[in-house]
Amino acid sequence: MRKILFIILFTSIHIIAFAQQKTLIQGHIQNPNGQALDGVTVSLVEQKSTTMTDVKGNFQFSTDLKGKLTIKALLIGYNMATSKVDIQDTNVKQIKLILIPSDETLQTVEITGRKEKNYTNSVSFAGTKTAAEIKDVPQSIQYVTKELMQDQGAVRMTDIVKNVSGVNQYTFYDDVSIRGFRNQGGVGSNSSNQLFNGLRTFNGFWRQNLLNYLERVEVIKGPASALFGNANPGGTINKVTKKPLDTTLRSINFQLGSFNTVRTNADFTGPMNKEKTLLYRLNLGYENANSFRDLLFDKNIVVAPSLSYIPSDRTRINFDLVYNKSNSRLDRGQSIFGSTDLYSTPTSLNVADINDFLNEETYLVTTSVSHKLTDHITFNTSFLRTGYRQDLFEHRSTAFAVDEKGKQIQELAFRRASLRHNEQFSDSFTAYLSSDFKTGPLQHMLVTGYDYNNSVIPIGSSQQDATGYRLKDGSVTAKYVVKDSAKYEMYSYKGKMIPKPNVPSFDLSKNTHSLLDVNGYVYAANNTDVVVPSYSQQHSIYVQDQISINRLKVLLGLRYDTYLTDMGYKTSQVERVKQTALLPRFGLTYEVSRNINAYATYTTGYNPQTASSQNSKSGGPFDPLKSNLLEAGLKTDWFNNRLSATASVYKIEQRNALYNALDPDNPDLMIQIGKDISKGVEMDVVGYITPNLNIIATYAYIHAVLKGAQGGADSLYNNQQKPNTPKHMGSLWAKYQFSNPLLNGLGLGAGAYYVGNRTFGFQGQQSILPSKGPSYLLFNAAIYYKIDKVQLQLNMNNITNKTHWVGGYDSSRLYPGAPRNWLTSVTYSF
Repeated sequence: MRKILFIILFTSIHIIAFAQQKTLIQGHIQNPNGQALDGVTVSLVEQKSTTMTDVKGNFQFSTDLKGKLTIKALLIGYNMATSKVDIQDTNVKQIKLILIPSDETLQTVEITGRKEKNYTNSVSFAGTKTAAEIKDVPQSIQYVTKELMQDQGAVRMTDIVKNVSGVNQYTFYDDVSIRGFRNQGGVGSNSSNQLFNGLRTFNGFWRQNLLNYLERVEVIKGPASALFGNANPGGTINKVTKKPLDTTLRSINFQLGSFNTVRTNADFTGPMNKEKTLLYRLNLGYENANSFRDLLFDKNIVVAPSLSYIPSDRTRINFDLVYNKSNSRLDRGQSIFGSTDLYSTPTSLNVADINDFLNEETYLVTTSVSHKLTDHITFNTSFLRTGYRQDLFEHRSTAFAVDEKGKQIQELAFRRASLRHNEQFSDSFTAYLSSDFKTGPLQHMLVTGYDYNNSVIPIGSSQQDATGYRLKDGSVTAKYVVKDSAKYEMYSYKGKMIPKPNVPSFDLSKNTHSLLDVNGYVYAANNTDVVVPSYSQQHSIYVQDQISINRLKVLLGLRYDTYLTDMGYKTSQVERVKQTALLPRFGLTYEVSRNINAYATYTTGYNPQTASSQNSKSGGPFDPLKSNLLEAGLKTDWFNNRLSATASVYKIEQRNALYNALDPDNPDLMIQIGKDISKGVEMDVVGYITPNLNIIATYAYIHAVLKGAQGGADSLYNNQQKPNTPKHMGSLWAKYQFSNPLLNGLGLGAGAYYVGNRTFGFQGQQSILPSKGPSYLLFNAAIYYKIDKVQLQLNMNNITNKTHWVGGYDSSRLYPGAPRNWLTSVTYSF
């Protein structure tokens, strides 16, 4: 008993003595006008502790450290402030900091890097082609920052956009739907719907590249044609690369995870001279990973340097390069028995074979210049060159094999093989003047400009397909005709004689792969959109005025586009199609209060029809797809702009959809009818409630239907929810960083992702429609621990090991999601 009392007394004395040695640091933070700033994130660097100012701008720390300590203060919209405090005794220390408003928004082209270090991003350059506060843009613009990507371990597009309302994965490819409209824009597309640093580009589509070089991903909801020309009516994805910073930061990241995943990333940035007029950034990436899917692997190399030259406060010049080289196999999805039982084969099943390969190279080169001609007029210009090369060999399933009587054998997938070489290039150029001026009580931000872009598939691309059935005379025919069975080669399968295919069928019940003798295949040329020489170009002029009067902001825009495409480019069968479009845009934003903006918008859009439908054989050329958007909503900021919330309602209508005319004498003939209508509600919340708690939450209700389909098989979707579009979907992610001295450096993350029932895709009259894709709810978590310059991270995804499908076309191409998996990361910053 005496020993216990002694220990208690001894401990108490030490605690009191320890407490008496602590120094109290008290501070006050204000802006240059003397106004107190609340919600400022304040850090005591050496102690690795963080707090926030109260409504009076005050903060305090208690520390037992001695010597010169560093206080840092950060608030969105202000430059970071730093102060030194010398602790030599236990007296109370008083400090005062003044935060200066940031001039980052003075960039009219995004050239130097974003300094915000959390899930928030206050400015978008893509929404209006000027640096605009997102809350002032009369259209829904959602984003995902690199900090959120890092915390979730998200390295590919479909994982990143799960944090954006109304965006759903469509396939395994670089392929999503936005508000019910599929967003592709891949190789062979004459109407790419992706932007890279605000400039039109295309993507490889067949697989998803590593995105370790991105600062953020923005989704501009609704047709953005008035800004960028032809665009997807659901929305446009803009990839923004990491730009150089004027402070030195370096980090190396190493990852190990499920499916033998190995990744290494590096990010270096800083000034290259004392004057900080020349800045650099270098991002490197390496990946070697397998998959839960049979035979699948990914080997990637990414090199992404960036340079910024700022010779004066009037001129900024930037150069960006992203080079990606990959070796992989193309994944066409899971095949199932029959048409409805999704569980009849394992989700790992893949009908590809060992011979298959997909080798790709992509480069994107961007240059940007921004120059202030006067204090009120700025000239901006940017140029992007995109290049792509692909070499592919694949086995894929298209239907079921048949027996001698023509009856389907539902455990035997009928396959074809494709050998493809493809090249595609595009150029995108923009030049515009932005000027701010007043006319009476009206404040204007006027933008006038010219855009040009082109896309070319040169002569030299080709595709050969091996498909059909073998005849006894050594030739191949596309179909098996029962009455002519004597002409076909036959072989024995489970006691039955069945027609021999050109390419060996895949036995779903055995699920075995082998190295095939592909030299015996009989090939025929296949002139698909991705290999037929083509050339398209677009010339555009536009004017846009953002008018402010008191609390009201009005956006008026008008764009004129001329679109030309040459099918059979540089061949004797060239066919030219020329189309024009006049695209108005109108929007209102009203500041209801300091924290709430209400907005409404009307925008129009168009998209050229697919290249294959523009020839005379199909009945073309056809008028482009035309769309319009009506949208209204609220954009709010809370806790001193640390947390933003957006709520919107919308209606999108797209006209001029193409359908097969069902003419037996002209099977390729198309007709132009139909209407796509999407109505919905969206809510997004992103930011940090306290310095320790970051959060992002989304919800979307989407009612997207097809109307006016032309009979036949296509009518299955008439008045039904569009393919791969859930009516309800939502996500939640939160990260908490402990500041308690005992748990200092420890962080926890957790989230959930929900997708409702969907109808899978439908591809033509011969496809078999499987059952609806079941809804699914996934749970993810993460744990972080930082020691000095090293951060350890563990991400756990699909914790409950939920079997689910992210999308699908038909019974031969279903896209299951990954089972339970994990990823560990070690990051060293110096």
